[in-house]
Amino acid sequence: MQYALLIYAEPGYLETSSDEEREAAYAEYFAMAGDDRYVSAAQLQPAETATCVRLSGGRTLMTDGPFADTKEVLGGFCLIEAADLDEALEWAARVPALRFGGTVEVRPVVRL
Repeated sequence: MQYALLIYAEPGYLETSSDEEREAAYAEYFAMAGDDRYVSAAQLQPAETATCVRLSGGRTLMTDGPFADTKEVLGGFCLIEAADLDEALEWAARVPALRFGGTVEVRPVVRL
């Protein structure tokens, strides 16, 4: 089954880290990408670059940035193959953003 690991963190968390911490985090992300269970991943541009689209009263409304004003923002995702939720949670625990105060949301992917 595929699981999406949605990575939330404070904007710029890696830029405020030491060179050694940043290099170690990138090395861990690349190591995860080398695993056979890895499907895909991407880092997202900053939340300020987002545009939200909604329907209201039959009209399409577009607004800049994320809807919710939060400390953490969705910064990226990783799509993995895992036998079950426990295995997906083990993967999530390896995401370097956690060490910098981030959160990883784990969700099963619905295949159509």
